[in-house]
Amino acid sequence: MPIQEGFRNQRLTVVPRRVVAEASSRPVTRRLMVTDAGYYPSAADHLMKRPRGIEEAVFILCTAGLGWATIGGTPYRIGSNAALVIPRGVPHAYGASEEAPWTIWWCHLRGTDLPELLEEIGAGPSRPVVSIRRLDRAVALLDEIVTVLGRDHSPASLMGAAGGAWKLITQIVVDRAMPEPGDPLQRAMAYLAERLDTTVRVADLASLVGVSPSHLSALFRRATGGGVLAHHTALRMAQARSLLDTTDATVADIAREVGYPDPFYFSRHFRRMHEASPTDYRNRAKG
Repeated sequence: MPIQEGFRNQRLTVVPRRVVAEASSRPVTRRLMVTDAGYYPSAADHLMKRPRGIEEAVFILCTAGLGWATIGGTPYRIGSNAALVIPRGVPHAYGASEEAPWTIWWCHLRGTDLPELLEEIGAGPSRPVVSIRRLDRAVALLDEIVTVLGRDHSPASLMGAAGGAWKLITQIVVDRAMPEPGDPLQRAMAYLAERLDTTVRVADLASLVGVSPSHLSALFRRATGGGVLAHHTALRMAQARSLLDTTDATVADIAREVGYPDPFYFSRHFRRMHEASPTDYRNRAKG
């Protein structure tokens, strides 16, 4: 018989709507708030139908087994290492597979910043299933949210849960931007990180990792916000800053170590990026 809750060893907390209304006017929780959260292990016969949607967005993380969803009339399959994200007000139904009932961590979210956060992870009515690369990290954050709200619904607990939800969503964004081990972007980044003492041509690097220069540049812009050479320069400058902070090496020696044979060119480049010469940077109070 289909059920909405009542699973063995489940965890569940629902914030009273009076408390939600009060928190919606406070500085932090008006931007992001968790209103409900839970954990359903091996949730056989789980079924939820909401033909008009709800006021909150629904986030469901599947850690094992299988589930299904119908969002706006379109069917979807949800497996482990995937999240189902349903924006507020979107008609939906979801449930556990009969053959392999899913295990899920879930929460309901609201707040003024939520639409932008969901947009950043690429979720929407037409794309409600999002892959999760670091399942362990996502589970830890959802466990924290459920634990905090299970203790009480004080303003401090609501703020703590909001912080966990913010970290959960932004971590998904970061993980999605970073390359998978062995893919062209990851190999290109590793190659650049190992060659801080020299310049690298984009065409040569693209050939090395098996993609076109334009495609490699697009991958870097998507992941880092800049091009291949900008990323390599940032790595070289980070190494230069580390050497200035932790060694007594001369500016000329540091310049050579990060691939600048001409220390004066290095200094000009460093000043342009940091608004200080290498020597001024080294002498600046930090920490």
